[in-house]
Amino acid sequence: MAVSTYEGMFILDANRFGRDPESVSGQVPAMIEKLGGEMLVSRLWEERRLAYPIKGQRKGAYWLTYFRLDGERLADLKRQCRIAEDVLRSLILKVDPRIADALVAHAKTASVAPRSEAENPPADAVADDADNADNADDSEEDIEIEE
Repeated sequence: MAVSTYEGMFILDANRFGRDPESVSGQVPAMIEKLGGEMLVSRLWEERRLAYPIKGQRKGAYWLTYFRLDGERLADLKRQCRIAEDVLRSLILKVDPRIADALVAHAKTASVAPRSEAENPPADAVADDADNADNADDSEEDIEIEE
């Protein structure tokens, strides 16, 4: 038995997660423990709009996990993730044993932070930037290129 530490990122159906977060998020640890794995950390990373619709969903709840599992059981876990209705996508990576403890410790202490103002600037700041861009265009000289 070659038990390794893995990092799993699961995109969960945000609509179902919003209605019953414990049940939807509890499916991931349940799948891992059913296969004989040990859950180290399991938490919400963030909820966000998806770049493109997945299974008809436009929003997803990103669920971060760290767990230990026998490598031979990993294919079974991936298969269960494809079958589960609440899991839109999953990505499972093997963690280097030298940094596994540090990653798990960091994940336990990290919390879901609201997006910073740089990522979501206030509406008036966006309007000011647009006005400044318009004024910058007025000050530039027209340059003609001769062929």
